[in-house]
Amino acid sequence: MNILIAGAGGIGGYFGGRLMEKGQEVTFLVREKRKQQLEKIGLIIESPHGNYTGKPALITKEDRGQTYDVIIITTKAYHLEEVIKDIQPFVDQTTMILPLLNGIAHMDPLIEVFGDRVIGGLCFIETTLNEEGHIIQSSPIHDLIYGERDGSQSERIVKLKESFEGGNAGFTLSEKIMQDMWHKYSFITAMSGITTLMRSPVGPTVQIPAAKLTLERLLNEISAVMKSIDAPIADGLPELQMTKMQEMKEEMKSSMLRDMEKGLQTETSHLQGWLLEKGKENRIDTPILEAAFAHVKIYESLQS
Repeated sequence: MNILIAGAGGIGGYFGGRLMEKGQEVTFLVREKRKQQLEKIGLIIESPHGNYTGKPALITKEDRGQTYDVIIITTKAYHLEEVIKDIQPFVDQTTMILPLLNGIAHMDPLIEVFGDRVIGGLCFIETTLNEEGHIIQSSPIHDLIYGERDGSQSERIVKLKESFEGGNAGFTLSEKIMQDMWHKYSFITAMSGITTLMRSPVGPTVQIPAAKLTLERLLNEISAVMKSIDAPIADGLPELQMTKMQEMKEEMKSSMLRDMEKGLQTETSHLQGWLLEKGKENRIDTPILEAAFAHVKIYESLQS
């Protein structure tokens, strides 16, 4: 399949590079500054799973004329409106749209524009770009999970599976991708919320009793809101996710905390903010979620 990846940062660059490594045809849709950088140094991955350097095929939004079988969206959630416009010239009737954005709020706008072309997707990976533009993977997890929104084994999803197979990453086809996406949404909203609120890696937040209690309350608030809007989440999700956080490396940080440490914009409106709105609509009390959101919004106001 002919794959276009919107973004060549820590996520798009990593998974795209792993597909290039196995010989898959991949093109990156990037901004001019990143295009010039990649043309100069190449796509460089430094990873516990092995380093990789390749010469990527690159286009910008001005380079019209070709459509793609699959477009993987890996930009930040606050760039969604822009990226929808940017990818439209590269979409035809059979193009699959695979979003790897955090949260769930992006699905409705994508479906509104692209309809059944949109499939479900998520990823678990801790990567960042260093000052030279290299993709640095800082923990061994590198999973990309995808599937039809209705769980079906369609002809197109089987072809996508064949294109992903053999890549040096955890490419996994799921028959319950929407539940997977909601579970990840719950997890990253809690993890980003607690780590930014405490300005701490995950270790102390699950080890110090008062912080752990705060995290437990946050997980329960998130699940209560999701249940109020009939999200397809499993019973006992807060306990399962607390166990998962306790099993993580102590030094693990959320991407939102890393963005704050760099003075960058965050996805808090897309994650905590969207859930807060749903909670208010359904009269769910969410004081910890609200505090986490307020903390990051104050940070953002001081950056502007």
